[in-house]
Parts: sequence; C-alpha cells; structure tokens
Amino acid sequence: MQFRKVILSFFGFVFLGMGGIGVFLPVWPTTPFVLLSFACFSSTPKIKNYIMKNSFFKEHIENYEKRNGLSTRILIISMVWLWSMLIVSFIFVDYIYIRLLLIIVGISVSLHLLVMTKPKDKNLK
Repeated sequence: MQFRKVILSFFGFVFLGMGGIGVFLPVWPTTPFVLLSFACFSSTPKIKNYIMKNSFFKEHIENYEKRNGLSTRILIISMVWLWSMLIVSFIFVDYIYIRLLLIIVGISVSLHLLVMTKPKDKNLK
C-alpha cells in the first residue's frame, strides 16, 4: 500500500508541475493536469489539503467540482495571454502552414475557454 501512495504522489507532483507550465504556455492546458494531480493525491489527504490552500489551484479544482465555469477575470487573462503569445509566435515564424496552425489553435482554444466560462446546468446529470 505504501508503494502505491509513493507512486501516486510522484505522478501527482508531475501532473501538478505540468499544470503549472500551463500558466506560462498559452496552448498548454492547466486545468486537466491540476485535476489529474488532485486525483493522484486522493490517497494522501495531507498533500491534497496543502494544495487546496493555494488559491490558484483551489480555484481550478472548485470550479470543476461545483461546475461554476470560469470567472470573467480568468477568461480575460487567459485570452490576453493566449493571443499575445500566439502573435509573438506568429511574428517569428515564416512558414505559412505553421501560421495557419497557430490561428487554428488560437481559435480552438478561445472557443474552448468561452464554453468553459458558462456554468453547467445543475439539473443535468
């Protein structure tokens, strides 16, 4: 049993780190990795409680659990960061296909973020 906790904790920290990368890279998802790490930490309540004390991670986890959607502030920050990094990438890339890919990724991620901002209907299950 102890070995299982160690392995799950290890992967929990790996996924949490990957979620932290999503703060800086506009097309790297944050929430799925944070949620996955939280699931890994379910066998170690001490680490789970420690993560819930961090407001950044707590907000992602609570929004997912309660189906609240994203706050307007998070949406604006995400959109500005996403498009500013995509524009910088667009400037430094000379290949038309990569530029088209950047535009497709930007539009796709923007649509995904807009869908996430809407709270889920509590009556649907």
